[in-house]
Amino acid sequence: MKRSTTRILTTHAGSLPWLDGDAPATDAELREAVAGIVARQRELGLDLVNEGEYTKGGDWLSFADDRFAGFETRETDDKPLVAQGRDREEFDAFYRYATERGTLFYTPGGQVSPRRLRWVCTGPIAYAGHEQVRREIEILRACEPGEDAFLTSTAPASLEVYRANAYYADEVEYVYALADALRVEYELIAGAGFVLQVDDAWLPALWDRIGIEMGLDAFRERCRVRVQALNHALAGIPEDRIRYHMCWGSWHGPHAHDLELEHIVDILLEVKAQAYLIEGANARHEHEWEVWRDVELPEGKILVPGVVTHSTDVVEHPDLVAQRIERFASVLGAENVIAGTDCGFATFVGLVHVDPAIAWAKLEAMTEGAGLASSELW
Repeated sequence: MKRSTTRILTTHAGSLPWLDGDAPATDAELREAVAGIVARQRELGLDLVNEGEYTKGGDWLSFADDRFAGFETRETDDKPLVAQGRDREEFDAFYRYATERGTLFYTPGGQVSPRRLRWVCTGPIAYAGHEQVRREIEILRACEPGEDAFLTSTAPASLEVYRANAYYADEVEYVYALADALRVEYELIAGAGFVLQVDDAWLPALWDRIGIEMGLDAFRERCRVRVQALNHALAGIPEDRIRYHMCWGSWHGPHAHDLELEHIVDILLEVKAQAYLIEGANARHEHEWEVWRDVELPEGKILVPGVVTHSTDVVEHPDLVAQRIERFASVLGAENVIAGTDCGFATFVGLVHVDPAIAWAKLEAMTEGAGLASSELW
């Protein structure tokens, strides 16, 4: 995987706002939009780019809705897991207010409906998204995105959260079945010459929902089992073609009960990947750069900490970005650090973390800050 011994490289976590504000309506418009977002990333000075997740409709999760056999949908008004947890209880008044007004995210199209479809596994899981992922590959390839361009997919553990099991004997058998299906998508992406990014938003974020009651040891073992399932799916792909993104789901709200990085960093490093994308810029996790004083990054690995965040509308000053980069470089070595974002800037159509203009300003601040850090480090 591309790294540099002369300057700090830059990338991002995957999703980007639509350039024109709306999702393309036709295939031709989509191809034009992807070409535009690749060019925009280059103009901003980003080194490692993707298609902004445009080929997924701008959604890190629901793109997979029709990519698996073995599931049925059921409509429900039940409170989703994302709307539960210790933070939701402790800061109930804030979350009720924000949910009613749709202010947890930037929602130019209006509020988000509380109703959602629930996927339930009712038969053997099989991958059925071959044509969709091949289309993603072809559209990005046509834009000549450069060395180590990446395409994203979802980890079994994060897909599991949104899909109930009514077929397999237990949750371990179920998560391995998801992994076997996802293996097809992973290998198609890597086999096409792109770097595979695996997004795992829920591995640590479930601490707030189920982990506190389980206890740390039991929760860590639960996480380890799911990392082992992911590694099972990644077995046929060279490690240097994989980047793994773990985040804490840091929307615009209080996070007083996130799992500390020190309690899961060893499990993070068990993932078969060369690069690890983690949160490093939001107010709940910025201090955790110090964890790497005591944790050795294995030989050949790369850390991609967030140095700008989607969790606030404030645009970071380039000097602050440079300071964040230099902290990580001081403990890991500058050649082992790539500047990134805490998470994606869009979540799905009609719902993004920040206003698009703010997202572009943050990315510009990141590239400028990386330049400042490079001048200090080299």
